[in-house]
Amino acid sequence: MSIASDKLVKECEEKMLKTIEAVKERFTAIRAGRANVSMLDGIRVENYGSEVPLNQIGTVSAPEARLLVIDPWDKSLISKIEKAILAANIGMTPNNDGRVIRLVLPELTAERRKEYVKLAKNEAENGKVAVRNIRKDANNHLKKLEKDKENPISEDELKKEETHIQTLTDKYVKEIDELFAKKEKEITTI
Repeated sequence: MSIASDKLVKECEEKMLKTIEAVKERFTAIRAGRANVSMLDGIRVENYGSEVPLNQIGTVSAPEARLLVIDPWDKSLISKIEKAILAANIGMTPNNDGRVIRLVLPELTAERRKEYVKLAKNEAENGKVAVRNIRKDANNHLKKLEKDKENPISEDELKKEETHIQTLTDKYVKEIDELFAKKEKEITTI
């Protein structure tokens, strides 16, 4: 096996793993009826002239299944945190008692659950397309290596590496399908 083709397969697998991580991250942003602190990950709050992530200015917790609590270290930021949450349009209205902000998750309707499943399916599909694009790029690069004038790879090695890349692709597409099935069950289970 040539060093170039071996390196290419390793890079291909690394990219596919990053795609899996990205799909997992996007799935955490999709609500499943239970409070999850990661639901607030995208919210940034204005703090002394700069925008900072919400989790860097206070403690975010989920003490109950449908409740998120934000306990800011600097209580003077409560109004800015409320404003940021409302601006993020996450479907929750903040309630504060002067010390902490509570976010109560509304009950998911059957229609809303279907929308979330559809959104998760779309994210899974995007992940599978990304994995397939990585495969395509790797195979194209292998074909260039075969035609390389200075250090070509053999046709047998090309076929072997293409098979290896296809095996990786199948493995990661299957993993995305499993992640989706798990997320779908999480969303539809009441």
